[in-house]
Amino acid sequence: MISIFRVEQPLRRLHPVLSVMLAATVLAFKAYADGPTRAQWPQFRGESGSAIGTGQPPVVFGASSNRLWQVDAPTGNSSPIIWGNHLFITGLEGDALETLAYDRQTGKLLWRHSVAAAKLEATHRLANPATPTAVTDGVRVYAYFGSYGVVAYDFDGREAWHRELPTPVVEFGTSASPILSGDLLILARDQDTGSHLLALRKDSGEVAWRIERPEFRRSFATPFLWKHDGTEELIVPGSIWLKSYSPTTGAENWTVSGTSRVATSSPTAGDGLLFSASWNVGGDTDDRVTMESFADAAAKYDANHDGRFVPSELPDGPVRQRFTQMDLDKDGVVTSEEWETMRQMFAKAGNSVFAVRPGGHGDITQTHVAWRVTRSLPYVSSPLFYQDRIFTMKNGGLASCYEAKTGKPLYQDVRVGVAGDYYSSAVGAGGHVYLAAQNGTVLVLQAGDTPEVLARNLLGEEIFATPAIIDGTLFIRSATKLTAFRQLDLR
Repeated sequence: MISIFRVEQPLRRLHPVLSVMLAATVLAFKAYADGPTRAQWPQFRGESGSAIGTGQPPVVFGASSNRLWQVDAPTGNSSPIIWGNHLFITGLEGDALETLAYDRQTGKLLWRHSVAAAKLEATHRLANPATPTAVTDGVRVYAYFGSYGVVAYDFDGREAWHRELPTPVVEFGTSASPILSGDLLILARDQDTGSHLLALRKDSGEVAWRIERPEFRRSFATPFLWKHDGTEELIVPGSIWLKSYSPTTGAENWTVSGTSRVATSSPTAGDGLLFSASWNVGGDTDDRVTMESFADAAAKYDANHDGRFVPSELPDGPVRQRFTQMDLDKDGVVTSEEWETMRQMFAKAGNSVFAVRPGGHGDITQTHVAWRVTRSLPYVSSPLFYQDRIFTMKNGGLASCYEAKTGKPLYQDVRVGVAGDYYSSAVGAGGHVYLAAQNGTVLVLQAGDTPEVLARNLLGEEIFATPAIIDGTLFIRSATKLTAFRQLDLR
């Protein structure tokens, strides 16, 4: 391999311009062949959670087009992360919760190790016990499983430490991914009862701090580190509220109220603003779910007059459909306190995409929300800040784009020809926006003021994970495959 690059003498006999061009080409090839040492996509949605990659990924790709490599992958919804030449995912093989390392340039499996949970947590039919995305600092990779806790490995696959944690009490399974801040590994563990934030020391797994969040219920959103003005804020979406904390101590900074009943997407930031999307059933003004007081409901439906409800006592409808969500302690009955908790959540919930200005303290709902839109809202797919715009995708294949500073719609509710649901979040690179639909179609949009669809790439199996982009290579984890796409057509 070394001899390929010993070209100094022949270059001297070429025209000076050609010499420079050939030397640049050779060095670029060598850099790619050796693998860039600084290539990073270290967490869910990449560097700093920005979802912005590097290089120029292909626009058109598939089984016979621009596919660099493809390997089998275990079942799991976690997204790929990358540091240097290592790519990591987690997965479920039988009852084993696995962490896997691959060579990012060839797809070769470098190692795989598993931990065993006493019992795998129950999940939604579309979810998986290996849904949280791992995170890395370039020294270790940290994998979080709701059924087990956290396990840390070095890059050679040796376990550094593990910390078992109680399984969160949430019927749809754990989804929020861990993030790193300095020497701390931070977990958002919102659940039906016992919600809290947990910070572990990344070198040992010891608890650095824990903040209780009793007012919060289940959440599936990954926290975000908002870096601005020489400081960092830990932004945690949750039911009804979006909150900011100190990542070093867990102390609360501010809160924005009126978000959705269940948090499902992660915030992002740019142009000096924080952006968050929040939508769930029952929070739209024209489709709001309302509940009568427990006393009024009991007078109608409490057949045995015991002061609580079982499912058969309630009429069919949106309230009965959420019985298990009201039943916080999972004892099969709903008490007056549990009923009123859900009633207040429906009353206070709101759906929107909104921007927050920095510098707030306390309740900043009325003072620091820069703009808000309430139409064409994404559900799970997180908003993307890219090239001074905010891009969102509503289920059904409805794309929207906003001017980031003002919230001015550049386009809204545009059908892009790929219907269905979007659980994967958008990523941007090379002037393009990449969005993967659940049905396995990866949509490529021009990152501009108009909704220009460049390609609809059919990959043949479902996609829930968010892609990673490094140096022009697009890494996509689908139902049974891990695939790397790169521009290979040199014409």
